[in-house]
Amino acid sequence: MFSSTRILTALLSRFIPRETLDLYDGLDWDAAIAPLIKSAVVYPDYYRSQNFHGIEDGYLNKIAPITYDFVTAIATPPNELGIRRHMINAIAGEPQRILDLGCGTGTGTLMLAERFPTAEIIGLDLSPYMLVMAQRKGNERDISSIHWQQGLAESTGFESASFDLITISMMFHEMPRDVIQEVLIECDRLLKSQGQLLILDGHQGKLRRMKWLTELFREPYSYHYAQEDIRTGLVEQGFQLSHHCSLGWINQLTAAIKY
Repeated sequence: MFSSTRILTALLSRFIPRETLDLYDGLDWDAAIAPLIKSAVVYPDYYRSQNFHGIEDGYLNKIAPITYDFVTAIATPPNELGIRRHMINAIAGEPQRILDLGCGTGTGTLMLAERFPTAEIIGLDLSPYMLVMAQRKGNERDISSIHWQQGLAESTGFESASFDLITISMMFHEMPRDVIQEVLIECDRLLKSQGQLLILDGHQGKLRRMKWLTELFREPYSYHYAQEDIRTGLVEQGFQLSHHCSLGWINQLTAAIKY
């Protein structure tokens, strides 16, 4: 079914629910993604030219949303949901307008909706395939308040100073350094004064010493991401750091405030 190694295929068959695997052939993906595609969105070269996780065409392939939750769970040991919950618990106050940048299949976005049920929440991702899966997961949990939208994290098109909180989970390790800085600039533009920015991703210090791990996950930008320190980029953009810690075995959480 997948153009993967036999080992990967066996792992997928064992750990991904059968109903999710059946979506590969059982869902009319062209019809499903059609309402989510924005005609003005242009896929940048850094995104469309890479085979993230070894998948041909990366996130512009219907295999991506089927395998994403499995891959992410492996990349956030020992407990993905516990790590995401720690990020949610680090949010101060009661933000009323929230943007989840690079929302993927919506795991973190749905947790935000459960924690802040009265907030307006937007889950933004460049892949319409990922958004299809996010919508399905929201429907299964009877959460319909999230606005799923296709768009670029570095150029969202939203109004300036329009969000109380922006979360970014497991996205920066899949971007070149210059694009990461563009995203931070966009976050600075989008956040209100005193707005919060929370970034959950691989631990840069640990990944710096574990090149084999970035190669194992077939991540084209992870090694270069590991050579940087996200805190430096935040300070350069004028954010004030409020929290930084290791999470789990190989992840980190960084929080900052816009002033």
